[in-house]
Amino acid sequence: MGGAPHRPARIHVISRCTGPVMTSQIIPVEPFDYIVFGGTGDLAERKLIPALYHRSSDGQIVGASRIIGAARGEMSDDDFRDFARKALEAHIKPEELKPELLDDFLGRLHYVSVDAKSERGWETLRQLLGDEPRVRAFYLAVGPSIFGDIAARLGEHGMIREDSRLVIEKPIGNDLASAHALNVAIGKHFREEQVFRIDHYLGKETVQNLMALRFANALYEPLWKSSHIDHVQITVAESLGLEGRAGYYDKSGAIRDMVQNHILQLLCLVAMEPPASMDADSVRDEKLKVLRALRRIDASNVAEMTVRGQYSAGASNGGAVRGYLEELESGSSDTETFVAIKAEVENWRWAGVPFYLRTGKRLAQRVSEIVIQFKPVPHNVFNADAGRPIANRLVLRLQPDEAVSQMIMIKDPGPGGMRLREVALDMSFAEHFHVRSPDAYERLLLDVVRGNQTLFMRRDEVEAAWQWVDPIISAWHETGQRCKKYTAGTWGPSAAIALIERDGRTWHEEESID
Repeated sequence: MGGAPHRPARIHVISRCTGPVMTSQIIPVEPFDYIVFGGTGDLAERKLIPALYHRSSDGQIVGASRIIGAARGEMSDDDFRDFARKALEAHIKPEELKPELLDDFLGRLHYVSVDAKSERGWETLRQLLGDEPRVRAFYLAVGPSIFGDIAARLGEHGMIREDSRLVIEKPIGNDLASAHALNVAIGKHFREEQVFRIDHYLGKETVQNLMALRFANALYEPLWKSSHIDHVQITVAESLGLEGRAGYYDKSGAIRDMVQNHILQLLCLVAMEPPASMDADSVRDEKLKVLRALRRIDASNVAEMTVRGQYSAGASNGGAVRGYLEELESGSSDTETFVAIKAEVENWRWAGVPFYLRTGKRLAQRVSEIVIQFKPVPHNVFNADAGRPIANRLVLRLQPDEAVSQMIMIKDPGPGGMRLREVALDMSFAEHFHVRSPDAYERLLLDVVRGNQTLFMRRDEVEAAWQWVDPIISAWHETGQRCKKYTAGTWGPSAAIALIERDGRTWHEEESID
């Protein structure tokens, strides 16, 4: 990994308020029913139930709102509440589980046993929902193979109304054809404005702050183009391996699991034109233009524009770990656990600016970030002993700790002449606002109830992303581009370093803003 030879100093941003001190405002939502299919699954246990508890404990879920778990297993309401209690105890800090708030939340929980492939349980669910005039949000925390079945059953039993919503998770298809078929199956029963395709990365504070930085400040937007920006890096790195997802992951790989959705959504937010307003379709129209402007990668250029990798045994998270094939318990697999791509947006704003994308499992550390690398000053007016000016860069870190850092050059304090030094204008959200950083699902789950689709993907976005990704996957097979091995606990195969260094650039050192 390249970068500056020393760790830059940090200058913490301090806000100065001219009026009353501002605090976060909690606005309750109208009573609703949230029906979670797959309500006893891993996603519900780790993310959905804790997120809904936090929104309830903050006073955002009020009145007669209910959370209804739906799954194939037989379970009573009390059994489901016990399941939820254990999930909260496992995934929420003890000091945040206040008895009176916990009892109120658990009292909202109900359970229905249903089978997507048969008639079992659907009439029971319909009767439980009743005819109350409230929003119904159906969350499909299940495999995409039964999305269409569930939508059809809901329609057949008269549970879809004007105020109903359908929430679906990735993977939305395995390629363009399957994504289109899935969208058609759902569209037979739900209108497009009722469908919420969730990407939890879009609910992260830093991602939304990217739009605030660009469009609420006069500082950045005039510079947000090829005349001032040298390149952009987007990294989504995981230190973990398969973690029980072997069956899904070996059919998916890094490009389907991360690039087609999370990373391309981040690229769109960086590269899109200013929308006419912040309403959902204005934002998504601009994102769609970016996806359609991406330079095609196919058999003619896939070798120079992409790198595939697969981890072998090494050390990660403080201990020895097995390689991908050993975790998979398979003798052979060419599924990529790492991918790096040099993408280009072919329009006037971004002509000549490469977007370097990388994601992988068993990498050196868990970090997700966007780096906007500005061009160097056009002429260095300082003497050689002052040091070389380092080009400015803006670093937006999504995880593990959400923060924004603007790297700038200043004079090193003290006597003895002019010495240049790189420092970070650094803002950590948790430190700056002194509040718990909410999980992305907390915002997104209640945006569904509000009917706000700004942070959700539209059908044509999903299909446009597949139109770009499908030729890359096809080109890998056509040209025989196999995975390059990398040791677990490193930053991927050496070919990924060569991909960016061929252009005279280097991957950003993530630890420089820790």
